[in-house]
Amino acid sequence: MRYSFFTLLLLSVFSLANAQRVTPDTLPLKKGTLIIQPIQHASLLLLSNGTTIYADPVGGAAKYSNLPSPDMILVTDIHGDHFDSATIAAIQTPKTILVVPQAVADKLPSFDKSRLVVLHNGDNSTQAGIKISAIPMYNLPISSDARHPKGRGNGYVLNIGGKNVYLSGDTQGVPEMRALKNIEVAFVCMNLPYTMDVNEASNAVLAFAPKVVYPYHYRGQDPNQFKALVNAGNKGIEVRVRDWYVK
Repeated sequence: MRYSFFTLLLLSVFSLANAQRVTPDTLPLKKGTLIIQPIQHASLLLLSNGTTIYADPVGGAAKYSNLPSPDMILVTDIHGDHFDSATIAAIQTPKTILVVPQAVADKLPSFDKSRLVVLHNGDNSTQAGIKISAIPMYNLPISSDARHPKGRGNGYVLNIGGKNVYLSGDTQGVPEMRALKNIEVAFVCMNLPYTMDVNEASNAVLAFAPKVVYPYHYRGQDPNQFKALVNAGNKGIEVRVRDWYVK
């Protein structure tokens, strides 16, 4: 695969900044290249065509040192492994757009409302030229006292450079996930008792068949077992197992 000079320069910068991070991955898009930088657990960075997106940044500013500042931050839910207002405050710039569910917005009363985009399940918005769709994420069976009740948090589908990227957030293999279409790359959670095990996660992935899938948010589960189950059902899905728990 041939990369542009700009992409090669960015990868070299990421490598220099990556002493305690997993090496970033790349993915060709219809327009440009997507750089994928795992951070930790559910936190990651996506960079394409000069736009930097952070998903669920937590853990303090040091985890994001020497990385590009975010043009956009996505938050999926209120729990501390997804939402950390102190980290957001530390890494944002005066131009950073924050895309969140209402439950997260309620915990950010002093955030600049002109840069706050609140999406409910099923909503769409276009920010920095990227279409964002809020996908339901929740536990089964549906219950108001579940750890993740339906309607509170968002998964997201981002259309970046003509390709769809799915972030599951904390969910089980719900019908809305299984019904997804044309997903280029997916980040799918699995950890008990909060979301799902490798069997449920792999079964859901086989239903919507992304071209590339990253198991993430997998503390306590075996991502290599997930890979084996997915590829036993569909060898055409590329499963990228990365270490999301680098010390």
